[in-house]
Amino acid sequence: MSIRRLPEHLVNRIAAGEVVERPASALKELVENAIDAGASRIAVRIAAGGTDLIEVIDDGCGMSPEDMTLALERHATSKLPGDAIEAVETLGFRGEALPSIASVARLTLESRIRGKEGWQRIVDNGAVEAEGPAALPPGTRVRVESLFARVPARRKFLRTPRSEYAACMDVMRRLAMARPDIAFSLEHDGRRVLNVQQDESRPARVAALTDRALAENSVAIDFEREGLRLGGVASLPTFNRGVADHQYLFVNGRPVKDRVLTGAVRGAYAEMLARDRHAVVALFLDVPTDAVDVNVHPAKTEVRFRDPGLARGLIVSGLRRALDAEGFRSVQRPSEASLGAWRQEPVGLRQSRPTGGGLGLIDRPAPPSAALVQDEHPGFMTAPPQARAEPATTDAPVATTYPLGAARGQVAKTYIVAEAEDGLVLVDQHAAHERLVLERMRKSLAEGGVKSQALLLPEVVELDESACDRLEARIEELSEFGLDLERFGAKAMLVRSVPAMLGQGDVIGLVTDLADELAAYDSALSLKERIDHVAATMACHGSVRAGRVLSVAEMNALLREMEVTPHSGQCNHGRPTWVKLGMADVEKLFGRK
Repeated sequence: MSIRRLPEHLVNRIAAGEVVERPASALKELVENAIDAGASRIAVRIAAGGTDLIEVIDDGCGMSPEDMTLALERHATSKLPGDAIEAVETLGFRGEALPSIASVARLTLESRIRGKEGWQRIVDNGAVEAEGPAALPPGTRVRVESLFARVPARRKFLRTPRSEYAACMDVMRRLAMARPDIAFSLEHDGRRVLNVQQDESRPARVAALTDRALAENSVAIDFEREGLRLGGVASLPTFNRGVADHQYLFVNGRPVKDRVLTGAVRGAYAEMLARDRHAVVALFLDVPTDAVDVNVHPAKTEVRFRDPGLARGLIVSGLRRALDAEGFRSVQRPSEASLGAWRQEPVGLRQSRPTGGGLGLIDRPAPPSAALVQDEHPGFMTAPPQARAEPATTDAPVATTYPLGAARGQVAKTYIVAEAEDGLVLVDQHAAHERLVLERMRKSLAEGGVKSQALLLPEVVELDESACDRLEARIEELSEFGLDLERFGAKAMLVRSVPAMLGQGDVIGLVTDLADELAAYDSALSLKERIDHVAATMACHGSVRAGRVLSVAEMNALLREMEVTPHSGQCNHGRPTWVKLGMADVEKLFGRK
């Protein structure tokens, strides 16, 4: 069989299989071209998820008729003036997008340079159909119709119009996030679904495209190391999502999907998020062009770093530093459902309408041993007092002195009630103390190790042989935490001392959980991340448990330590440690506002 050269239209269709995988791929290439053209406003219209129509209109520099002809030829571009492909600074540079799209759809390209006449060129599935003058404002308008209509093998693999629209929306969201200096709009089937204005701040643009509440529950990132710079916004650990779809990563203004960067985000939030929860972030990494390769794939969504460890370390350090600076902040967003629950009448409390001019009857349950006492008003029954007030031995702390207020009591032996200047604060005592113990342990490790407390009688913990093997391999690391272990036969470990800060906890439960943690994470995580998991497990066992009665002094001591401890707004599993009910919400509950 002889070798033959493939015809040009077939070459373009083969190339289109890599560049134009679906309508969202075509939309991405067209919008990137508009951005590279210096547009300040980009308007997009799509129909049926982009399969029937994609139209992109910009006010960029425009093209001459000669440039339009070249733009529809493969590997023709104005974005790579030299041969140094590693020095590319534009989003596009391969010169494949327009001819690839024109080979599998009907493409109408109209463009006009300021001060000159406009021109139009129509290509239908690779064949030039018409060209001539066109009336349009300065800029470029590209119209793509009937994508893959003549390539049924490709069209049948497309998803539903709703799914294709979601992919197009994701592309627009990412590109609009990357360029807050440009105004973007998107219409789908005649309905405006996205509209962001020009020259917005980066945090405002990110919040507008993700969640408006992110603006109040995020931290700003600004970190630089060894010529690399990291900017953007990251959510507080307590402001999270069940999927990682709300993590947006950009390298030199280019939206990318990179496992190294995604893993770095996960590592930065380790021990601050539950395992099935994900942070909301938009991170912008600026890297010298010679330190990153963007020519990995025709879609240009993947990059390769010359030093992946440096990029990962920059993200972990930058996120950690920003989150550390926020101290005890937590998401404070009282939900309507929570406020509605406050408004509900307690079970057993019923009010009936009065039949005459007197007061309505209120039935209140009383303890079995208590006799009902009739009020001076007829028809009103209430239970007698069950306790008496004791005089205060000391003055109550002033609520306005501290951010988390002053403790006023304890509910269900689990929640501390504190009064702050602007509302009521509820603190989960176990979750809060768990975080405090973890941070103390980390500080002790940084200062040379955790102090241990010898057991009067060593504790024997029976485990299966593989669990004992895992613990035995980490005996030296665990000793840094103050936990001294020895192998005691094939299926047991001997505990000689425990971390002093944990007190007399459940030694058997602690060692068992540590063995489970090492089984789950030993092979997947670095030593530093494994140590964090060990510290978190120990902190959980050494914290104040729910159900323990605390004195007012103990409550206030816990509040004061939370105010000066990093990450105390969330426990080691990512749940909030405290919430606030603002005075405005309290007044709404009682109809004062």
